[in-house]
Amino acid sequence: MKFRPLHDRVVIRRAEGDTKSKGGIIIPDNAKEKPQEGEVIAVGPGARDEKGTLVPLDVKAGDLILFGKWSGTEVKIDGEDLLIMKEADIMGVIEKRVEAKKAA
Repeated sequence: MKFRPLHDRVVIRRAEGDTKSKGGIIIPDNAKEKPQEGEVIAVGPGARDEKGTLVPLDVKAGDLILFGKWSGTEVKIDGEDLLIMKEADIMGVIEKRVEAKKAA
């Protein structure tokens, strides 16, 4: 991808939604609810504070994040549907558990 976000903006690939309900019913595309989590693809250099100092972002490329339902702007870059949002719209980073990997 040849896109670099500016300031405190982040580019996100939305996670895939479930195609079946818990009861096994197949959900059509137009009835699916869009997931509120995704993977960070690219981040900007950061925002500037009152003194003009560059404050780097807390998220980095590869992080799995949770964001608000109506957050971000949907864009298509290189044929891929992505979201661009400010870091303030991100609620948090989802940590992968090491214990879950050992049990599997």
